[in-house]
Amino acid sequence: MKHPVRKLIIIGSGPAGLTAAIYAARADLAPLLFAGGQYGGQLMLTTDVENYPGFADGILGPELMERMRAQAARFGTEIIDYDVSAVDFSGPVHRLWVDEHEYEANAVVIATGSSALWLGLESETRLRGRGVSSCATCDGAFFKDKDILVVGGGDTALEEALFLTRFGKNVTVVHRRDELRASKIMQQRALDHPKIRFIWNATVAEVLGDTRVTGARLVDVKTGESSTVACDAIFVAIGHQPNTQIFAGQLELDERGYVRSSDGVRTNAPGVFVAGDVYDFRYRQAVTAAGSGCRAAIEVEHYLASLQPQAAAAS
Repeated sequence: MKHPVRKLIIIGSGPAGLTAAIYAARADLAPLLFAGGQYGGQLMLTTDVENYPGFADGILGPELMERMRAQAARFGTEIIDYDVSAVDFSGPVHRLWVDEHEYEANAVVIATGSSALWLGLESETRLRGRGVSSCATCDGAFFKDKDILVVGGGDTALEEALFLTRFGKNVTVVHRRDELRASKIMQQRALDHPKIRFIWNATVAEVLGDTRVTGARLVDVKTGESSTVACDAIFVAIGHQPNTQIFAGQLELDERGYVRSSDGVRTNAPGVFVAGDVYDFRYRQAVTAAGSGCRAAIEVEHYLASLQPQAAAAS
């Protein structure tokens, strides 16, 4: 089934996609937003958000996303809670499919975000938001003077560990090898820090705790021996995966799968714009994602305006 051509389609319903929808809808672009089967982005997995401007007492992540969604809908955004299954950005009018339904638009905003890589433990999933986190900047302040565990051995893990020393009583880095993968300068900073210690050749086999994290069960990868370590929080820092699988072959992606952009807004496909963590692998914050959604919507408005003289000449 084919649907009428839209001015703008937005793919993604985190802060980037919903902010783009708010701005585009207020500009009378009548955007269509595909929110996905699990809408709201990573904030749907977060409890208290205390660093988003405007909420002095903090706000729950899901509540913040519900408010953004309601604001986008209020101004006329049509929201469909399905995942886009395929795209074709080769022509002047962009085509998207949701199962057998085909949609077309003059402009598209890609705001599909990225997903944190997790350990895959049932206990980790159960205690996510209750001491298990993937974002030190988001949640580190909740663990002042607490014992903190960081899982990983790359730059991301050491950046998280160093940041967490501002709050935690001590920070323990658990790494499955006997040497770090991080850059030499990051290694030296972490190894020299008096609050950071390392547990080598170990993996987390279980997160301990009923309603809050109380510790972790570790397994030595060489001997197979188990041990437990007490902690109040576990930050999993083994990387992120951008949600760009359906754009392979349609957009330029870097070696990690993130959308390439010369200016942080435009892609290599004319009329296709990018916003949020699907491009931004550095900051990964709700407020920066929202700001990039604003930029994308404004650029879409300029792009669509530039098409009008061409349409008039063609007629």
